[in-house]
Amino acid sequence: MTERAKWIIVALVSLVTLGTAAVIGVVAWQQYQASRAAPSAVETTSPDGWASGERIVFRNTAVGEGYGLVASVPLADPAGARALTDAACDRVDATEDDFVCLRTERGIVPSYSATLYTNDGEELAQWPLSGIPSRARFSPDGTLIATTAFVTGHSYAAVGFSTETTVHALDGRDFGNMEDYTLLIDGVPVAPVDRNYWGITFVDDTTFYATAGLTTSGETYLVKGDLATRTLTAIAADVECPSLSPDGTRIAFKRVTAGSGPAVHWTPAIMDLATGDVQVLDAETRNVDDQIAWLDDQTILYGLPREDTAGDTDVWSLPADGSGEPQLFIEHAWSPSVVRG
Repeated sequence: MTERAKWIIVALVSLVTLGTAAVIGVVAWQQYQASRAAPSAVETTSPDGWASGERIVFRNTAVGEGYGLVASVPLADPAGARALTDAACDRVDATEDDFVCLRTERGIVPSYSATLYTNDGEELAQWPLSGIPSRARFSPDGTLIATTAFVTGHSYAAVGFSTETTVHALDGRDFGNMEDYTLLIDGVPVAPVDRNYWGITFVDDTTFYATAGLTTSGETYLVKGDLATRTLTAIAADVECPSLSPDGTRIAFKRVTAGSGPAVHWTPAIMDLATGDVQVLDAETRNVDDQIAWLDDQTILYGLPREDTAGDTDVWSLPADGSGEPQLFIEHAWSPSVVRG
């Protein structure tokens, strides 16, 4: 066979492959659109009051009309009818006045973005994400927004995943990529080329906690960050996706309790920041791959996938002191955010 003939065959195979990928993408998009047009699997109410009063804001994952939209339920009635917005998000966090939406623009070639909205739907800011949305958190006063996206990979259990974690301010300031900050372990600056950061939780407008992961060694650290000095200081090992309690005394996180790589198993845990003591909440036996939220100082919330329906999830609650069993908190929901006046 001539060299020219070989190249013609390669070109034809490439065209067929690209055509097949395009067809698969179009079919997946049509199926996604059809699933959203079906009748909703949950009770909904008027969206007019979706942002009033104390509430839980979350991503609606009920199959049917409204799938993927930002929703809310009253804090006093989490099992009640949900109010749906028009904003479709993969991950959401909310304050009394605004909400941030991490979004995948689906299509043959997807794109990713973060958008800040007022509660009446006005777009205040938008910026691109480098990959698949993963985490989003506001600072306590709502002036800073942290986001994490997968640059490569789509799971913290995947081998060779890479993340990008950044902090933006409502006034337009960009505090940059955490990978450009100085990392201190045992007081010594280190610059591993394989480091990743994810899951920021804020203390205030300067200080935060996050996860630092070294992919070559597999080590993870709870780091305390400083936006003013652009430093990250390791304070504890084996801590992932931290979440600061409302009273500021404890960190809820997920800890590896079995397996590794794709077979890793995470269990919710609580760290006392004053003593460093850790309590693993082993009443939860399922694999919790989420950034935990706090309902109040006594209870944590997290999402779990449904085994019977792809793309559907539920939010569960668990006592933070290890005294009780997991309870279904909001069915067909993901990425809960507690909003109080």
